Amino acid sequence: MPDKEDIALLAHLMRRAGFGASRQELEERAAKGYEATVEELLHPEDQPAIDDDILYRFLPGYEGALGPPINQAEWVYRMVNTQRPLEEKLALFWHQLFATGNSKVDNPPEITQQIAMFRRQALGSFRDLLVELAKNPAMIWWLDNNGNHNGAINENWGRELLELFSMGVGNYSEDDIKDASRAFTGWTIAPKIPRNPLGRFYWNFEYRPEDHDDGEKTFLGHSGRFNGEDIIDIVVKEPATSKFLARHLYNFFVADEPQVPSWNITPPNDPEAVDQLIKAYEDTDGDVRSILRVLFNSDFFKNARFARVKSPAELVVSTVRLVGNFQGPRPGFSNLAMECNWQGQELLNPPSVESWHTGGEWIDGGALVRRVNFAAGLLGDTTLPGVRLIIDGLRQRGVSSPEEFVDTCLDLVGPLEFSESTRAELLDQAAEGGGLNWDTAEESEKSEQKIGLMLALIAASRDFQFA
Repeated sequence: MPDKEDIALLAHLMRRAGFGASRQELEERAAKGYEATVEELLHPEDQPAIDDDILYRFLPGYEGALGPPINQAEWVYRMVNTQRPLEEKLALFWHQLFATGNSKVDNPPEITQQIAMFRRQALGSFRDLLVELAKNPAMIWWLDNNGNHNGAINENWGRELLELFSMGVGNYSEDDIKDASRAFTGWTIAPKIPRNPLGRFYWNFEYRPEDHDDGEKTFLGHSGRFNGEDIIDIVVKEPATSKFLARHLYNFFVADEPQVPSWNITPPNDPEAVDQLIKAYEDTDGDVRSILRVLFNSDFFKNARFARVKSPAELVVSTVRLVGNFQGPRPGFSNLAMECNWQGQELLNPPSVESWHTGGEWIDGGALVRRVNFAAGLLGDTTLPGVRLIIDGLRQRGVSSPEEFVDTCLDLVGPLEFSESTRAELLDQAAEGGGLNWDTAEESEKSEQKIGLMLALIAASRDFQFA
């Protein structure tokens, strides 16, 4: 039997580097060891990818769908069913950082293509990812670089590249923005085949040399006849960039930080941890896989359990994976995608280029009610396969007393760390029901009902909102 602390640490890793894991998976990973599990997560290419043929055979409407809910559902399917959890988690991270919304793009398949690009580039160099982002048609349209011309620049992409995607406010001048924008003139979208009568065709990047400003530019103290890649080459070597990315990675994978717009005046909560990530960036020329290796193996990561509010996508996907009712293609993924929307995170359509505000701002009165009702409704359903496994675990352990009942449920669902006040309330409920009894079929049925209620109460607690 794996050590309890080993299981708890791996559960923490899988919540942050993925969307949680069943007790069986945690025990299998514990047998491999923590560092071996980190390496496996960092090499998703060694695990099977989602079988697109199976997905589109059973759900043909998901291939090139024209409506946002279906494209959102396709992504939720991948998050729920992936055997490459870090790949999908990073796609969510990059989507949150490089916010691109269908509210303007009005072409959901193109944003889905952008998410696929994030999967491909997820663990490579930050430099290469920024180049691909600059060539991504959805981003070009989102930030108007198709309207950025030689002699008539549009500064939207140049500004947001520096402000929100790489360096942060206060680390560049307005002249830097202008000359960065000049360098990206000619980076546009190729002429498109009309959508009628056959529907949408995918957009493609096109570089038009005749529309590129090839003149002398000065950017962040460097001068030359720069093009877009030259600008990115300069950006990724700036100290502000390594700090900016390090803080984003800390905020997403370790613990909630203040909201991003305040970062230029608010220091990190854990400056030493951010400094370790900065060093990893600088030592590896911004290799994301190497930075995350340092992050996941660090003491600051291991000690930051339940220090982040789950985003709606994390709450929905992790709960569904736990209860096991959406394995493989089946109807209902659109409802799961809409659940993310109703809880405040409309995938493929962040509210602005600033993206979502995270942490405690995920939760207001209405969102909290939806979050609680969703999670409690699933965990309290004793017919679902994942809940049946929890029931079987309690039965096999011969759990009977109220204390054992509460602690074993928290162990099998997480393991979870609950406050003493929450645990006391759960103990009151368990004692009121008289614990569990497996002696007869009738008593076993009553015990299963008690377990369903207890799991629903756990899902409804404040503590369950944290990862």
